[in-house]
Amino acid sequence: QVRVVESGGGLVQPGGSLRLSCAASGFFVSRYSMSWYRQAPGKERGLVADITSNGDGTVYVDSVKGRFTISRDTAKNTVSLQMNSLKPEDTAVYYCNRKFVPTTWGRGTQVTVSS
Repeated sequence: QVRVVESGGGLVQPGGSLRLSCAASGFFVSRYSMSWYRQAPGKERGLVADITSNGDGTVYVDSVKGRFTISRDTAKNTVSLQMNSLKPEDTAVYYCNRKFVPTTWGRGTQVTVSS
């Protein structure tokens, strides 16, 4: 069964860090470009970061450049999102999926940045 499961979210103060993880099953992350998305309350889901299938290319939305890092672990078949210098506007539910051949969306993981 092809699925993704996100984890690692939580409540963090502004300026803090979190590391999100996306566990893939039914397919290999090494064969697909993978993306992280987020959806804030009352807003549409939007792209945060991509990583190419061979892992050597990454793209970030301007609002997270220099703060977030997407990576993957082919041995564990996971994709991660390291988030540093978090801001209240980063509060959202975060999702991962294959970029060009998306599968069923997971439940996401809630990230709340608040003092």
